[in-house]
Amino acid sequence: MDTLQLILSILPPIIAIGLALITKEVISSLLVGILAGTLIYSQGNVVGMVTSAFELMGSKIGDNVNILIFLGLLGALVVIVTRAGGSAAYGDWASRKISNRRGAALATSALGCLIFIDDYFNCLSVGTVMRPVTDKHRISRAKLAYLLDATAAPICIIAPVSSWGASVASYMSDATGLNGMATFVKTIPYNFYAILTIIMILVICLTKLNYGPMAKFEKNAIEKGDLFSNTENIVTEDLGGVAGKALKGKVYDLIIPIVALIVCTVLAMVYTGGGFAGTPFLESFGECDSAFSLVLGSFLALVATFILYIPRRVLSFVDFMGGITEGIKSMVPAFTILILAWTIGGVCSGDYLNTGTHVGNAISNSAFPAFLLPAVIMIVAAFLGFSTGTSWGTMAILIPIGAAIASTPSTEQLLLPIFGAILGGAVYGDHVSPISDTTILSSTGAGCNHLDHVASQMYYASTVLACCLVGEVIMGLTGGNVIVSLAAAIVLLLAVLYGLNRVQSKKEPIDYSQVKY
Repeated sequence: MDTLQLILSILPPIIAIGLALITKEVISSLLVGILAGTLIYSQGNVVGMVTSAFELMGSKIGDNVNILIFLGLLGALVVIVTRAGGSAAYGDWASRKISNRRGAALATSALGCLIFIDDYFNCLSVGTVMRPVTDKHRISRAKLAYLLDATAAPICIIAPVSSWGASVASYMSDATGLNGMATFVKTIPYNFYAILTIIMILVICLTKLNYGPMAKFEKNAIEKGDLFSNTENIVTEDLGGVAGKALKGKVYDLIIPIVALIVCTVLAMVYTGGGFAGTPFLESFGECDSAFSLVLGSFLALVATFILYIPRRVLSFVDFMGGITEGIKSMVPAFTILILAWTIGGVCSGDYLNTGTHVGNAISNSAFPAFLLPAVIMIVAAFLGFSTGTSWGTMAILIPIGAAIASTPSTEQLLLPIFGAILGGAVYGDHVSPISDTTILSSTGAGCNHLDHVASQMYYASTVLACCLVGEVIMGLTGGNVIVSLAAAIVLLLAVLYGLNRVQSKKEPIDYSQVKY
């Protein structure tokens, strides 16, 4: 019976992911997966299937309405800055200062690392700012989407002052009774996936490494100037409405709104976490309402942008307000997929099919050798994150289970390695899942076909995961020696990347003569 429940609980995400990969169409795939899940939940009752699906969808919209408002406000800010010419001015400035592909890739990654407060903000804002620069140097949109995604969640998951760090710290505190933020900070060196992903980014930016589907996208971009390869579902119209207009914006018309957004969001997180009422700074992040803070921060940034633009007549009042409407409209595709992704995640939740508990129990009730626990738990976290499309939900489910597994005398030294494996596996699953919100937003921010981004990123992320798993096994064998196991994983990653690059270069070489590297 338990095996049947496990199979039924993972069936909806498998159906959705399978259909998405086969049909190349995400929305219908998600709908079918949702309906399959609610059909199982309602035990074959068709009326119950439909009512359960839309009741859950309405509930998820209500629970996540602040994220939708934030996205709308951020979309408005992006279009307004574009209309004012701030993005164009930055692009012109960066184009003059950045003279090659390496510089464009490094600048994109550096900006992604600097914007570590929240992955949603990271994916959309960095993509919008850097797109003109990467386009000029013929960096494919698939490569840009990877750089956005790889500097979003992997950076946020090791940044204590972020919405991610705050949430994970609260999970750890509840599961262990220890200081959550202190435990989270101690876990950072054990988060192999995040660390190796950062190393992977540096290698990709500094070298001509390309393999898997990404090699095809880069070859077309470099040799033919085709940044998309697959142009289906790509929005190419002038969302800012600036084509043919004389722009008055300066570089600071882009920088000031972004700085305002960061500063206002940080202050809002402190405010909603009680920081202005006496709660210590770091604790206020742990107690904050991150979604509502993002709404407050983006609204205040929009107000600051209004004050910056209107008196100087960079934009007229009518153009400014029109930019708000256009910005919200530009987010409708992301709204649609996010709502469906949240809904299928809800189908897999404890109130419906309880996917996480079934998968978690399957591992916790199995008699695995102790030294394999970090690697096995990382695989489970990766699969769960991939199936549900949510790393936060995966971490919330598995951190208590991981703490329970590490509570025995024979495994207590593996508490931090197990936590690191859960965090890394969850982020990997989120990275490669077509129904993940950050994956969706990375392709949106880059202006890349969503499934092109999924297909090309999967090879890179899976390479990192494979090396991490070897490191996790060594971690278990050495009783939690993080230095030896992390060093082994890094050396293995560099060796594998070198080998893959040699194979790909011989199989289908890229002519770099048309670009300055």
